[in-house]
Amino acid sequence: MAYDLEEQEQLAELKAFWNKFGNLLTWVLIIALASYAGYNFWTYRQRSQAADASVLYEELQKSLTEKDNAKVQRIAADIESKFGATAYAQMAALGAAKGAFDASDLKSTKAQLQWVVEHGTEEYQSIAKLRLAGVLLDEKAYADGLKLLATDFLPQFAGSVADRKGDFLVAQNKLVEARAAYLAALAAMDGKNPGRKLVELKLESIGGTVATPKAPA
Repeated sequence: MAYDLEEQEQLAELKAFWNKFGNLLTWVLIIALASYAGYNFWTYRQRSQAADASVLYEELQKSLTEKDNAKVQRIAADIESKFGATAYAQMAALGAAKGAFDASDLKSTKAQLQWVVEHGTEEYQSIAKLRLAGVLLDEKAYADGLKLLATDFLPQFAGSVADRKGDFLVAQNKLVEARAAYLAALAAMDGKNPGRKLVELKLESIGGTVATPKAPA
């Protein structure tokens, strides 16, 4: 009888607990299950989108090889609209920009690069902005180009940004400022950077001097 009494007390406590917290626990469980299901759906969708985007990206690469700019732009637009959250969209936009540039389609070139600037990751944004600055330089849109170069870039692009800035300043015949920009580019570039030699040639061509490294003591 003592065991039955103890069991009844425990059952009464359980009922009281459930009456007080049962509804809350039920909702917590529902939310947890929904979150788990949502995560599984999200990961599945991400894998599915990446797979579909990769197929289109292969088509785009083939069209680039064939120099079919119209098809390249159509495929890139398709990837961007359907799979804009994937890395393939950013790569497709950069590839489409190159294809358009080679076809002298500067309007599409700028549109594709601008898409990456607005939707890409920081690394892709930095690449796109440098390439867009190059197009603006060709168009003699110097103010717009320098304004673009003054925006945020990842640190590893500092040398390339300074180099491009020097190009703009040379085009405007601002040689003193251009020399300073090229020197800043060299200072930011690693000694093994293949672009250093070109920057040195640019600097020397406008009367600048490349600093000679000090010999070890």
